[in-house]
Amino acid sequence: MAKNKNKNQTAKQSVEHDVEAFFGKNKSFAAAEAYKLLRTNIQFSFSTETKCPVIGVTSSLRGEGKSTTSINLAIALAETGKRVLLIDADMRLPSVADKLNLEQSPGLSNLLVEQLGMKQKFGEVHSLDILTAGNPPPNPSELLSSQRMESFVNEQKQNYAYIVVDLPPVTSVSDALSVSRVLDGLLLVVRGDYASKKALNETLRQMKLAKVRIIGFVYSFAGGRGKGYYGKYGKYGKYGKYGKYSKDYGYGYGYGEKSKSANANSEKVSTAK
Repeated sequence: MAKNKNKNQTAKQSVEHDVEAFFGKNKSFAAAEAYKLLRTNIQFSFSTETKCPVIGVTSSLRGEGKSTTSINLAIALAETGKRVLLIDADMRLPSVADKLNLEQSPGLSNLLVEQLGMKQKFGEVHSLDILTAGNPPPNPSELLSSQRMESFVNEQKQNYAYIVVDLPPVTSVSDALSVSRVLDGLLLVVRGDYASKKALNETLRQMKLAKVRIIGFVYSFAGGRGKGYYGKYGKYGKYGKYGKYSKDYGYGYGYGEKSKSANANSEKVSTAK
């Protein structure tokens, strides 16, 4: 009995350590600075008239690091002393709750089918309020495009300085575009050794048709396959190689395991051409 208790305690400590290492104060200095720079770019993407920017984070394919980016961006924004709400809107394959060691439900899906009231109390990690995805619904796209979703977001804009929404990949399902009408801008996460030119071009084509405002790109896994998210700054990505749509959108930004240049920290954000 004591052995099982010790095992459970060790497992819990291991999970807490992983949360701190990837999303807390224990993540590497370079990773923390990378997200602070991303935060700064986000802050300059909106005018002062936008009282509470609603920022969507998505990718072309699953596995590009969008959820990790969503969490760390939300934490970086909350570190400025502002109230921030992170919503896991990837109700088909949610991961925010698992990454932060939170209960998956009740959450967004329960709220949208009126099992929860609009005044629901959210989870909290690192001074960040979090609404998890909830129970898997049969119709995520319809829920995200519903009037109740729009009303919920508009109500929360009165309470927060920023809302970050973790969305499903664009080429997998239509959910990310379904919720686009409540977004003020969207970040596209691109994994350097993973995303294909075809998938990214299709993503940009769909976003253009939906008239989504893309505020920038985040270049993840810049150090290559298996080397993780974090480390020294990678070079800022230029997305010309991904096709004609790239020149229309925001800044390219990357972070990776190893820096190839001692001056990487001083490189300017470069618009894709």
